[in-house]
Amino acid sequence: MRARLVHSDELTRYDFGEAHPMGPGRVRMAIELARQLGVLDELDVIPAPEPDDELVRLVHTDAYIDAVKSETPQPQFGLGTQDNPVVPGMHETAARVCAATTEAARTVWEGETNRAANMSGGLHHAMPALTSGFCVYNDCAVAIKWLQQQGVRRIAYLDIDAHHGDGVQSIFYDDPDVLTISLHESPIHLFPGTGFATEVGGRGALGSAVNVALPPGLDNLGWLRAFDAIVPPVLAEFRPEILISQHGCDAHADDPLTDLDLSIDGQRASYLMVADVAQKYCNDKWVVTGGGGYALDTVVPRAWAHLLAVLAGVPIPLDTPTPQAWRELVGPGAPATMGDGGDIDFEPVSWGYNPSSRLDQAIIATRRAAFPEFGLDPDF
Repeated sequence: MRARLVHSDELTRYDFGEAHPMGPGRVRMAIELARQLGVLDELDVIPAPEPDDELVRLVHTDAYIDAVKSETPQPQFGLGTQDNPVVPGMHETAARVCAATTEAARTVWEGETNRAANMSGGLHHAMPALTSGFCVYNDCAVAIKWLQQQGVRRIAYLDIDAHHGDGVQSIFYDDPDVLTISLHESPIHLFPGTGFATEVGGRGALGSAVNVALPPGLDNLGWLRAFDAIVPPVLAEFRPEILISQHGCDAHADDPLTDLDLSIDGQRASYLMVADVAQKYCNDKWVVTGGGGYALDTVVPRAWAHLLAVLAGVPIPLDTPTPQAWRELVGPGAPATMGDGGDIDFEPVSWGYNPSSRLDQAIIATRRAAFPEFGLDPDF
């Protein structure tokens, strides 16, 4: 079946203004690049549903929703800060993002397609009564709650944003039927300060959270090695009925807010790895969202065009030239090709550990904290 993209222009209005890192145009430029490369021709593009407050209430409190609707600074709800300014129409836009991610999940769960995406989604920091990290409503958590209402029993959420997926983890920390996996820069160095390997789930739900806290400066080879060491074995044991993945692309070396060192080549490789585990361990049911990413012109569009191409089953070669019309939109400094020339030939941990490596220390910490909860030997 052809994969689907849930998208409409209204979704691209999720922004906090020109001077904010979550500036306008990031999703729009990605969709436009995908269109010019012919990727959208390989997808069924469907409009986002209308906002639905009842969906938002699956996760968020009435008092918080009312505060967002009021469009006034309310610090107790995280509204009106430098990171999370109050902007007109934010409730409607954020609620529409929730509806779009839920629609993507619905089309997959009900068998209309095997794969679906909402690139405006992935707002993983929002808490039930708190705006956090540029995220007003937590669309991924809303979609998971909706799937549970439909009787889905085992759901996996995989987060590869450079920032820890703290909102989704917190909401489902005590739920043994929802597995959250997050690979992110170490919370010692980066917001939100959570996501240590020792965070493995609440009482009665040990093993429901798996966290890989990566050292700053990590490149493609290290990141891919960490993914390979943690994600496939955990998903193979959990055996979810559906996978929701968040693909913030702020792990790129050019991102202004993080300290990881991936290239577009590494990010594309990560998308192929996620597609592979979705097919092998998640009944080939895969829901994709965007997320962070603040190199707005040079990184986000290329990364997410690659992601949509992988979703559609037609990966774009890395040496593909970027279209001239798109380069003109970007202006000076526009990337000439769809890759950066980065190495992706990593060494799996099955070849052995290097105890002095900060990366391998992080991998070992995660495996020793989480693997026993799945009946897995952490050392092999």
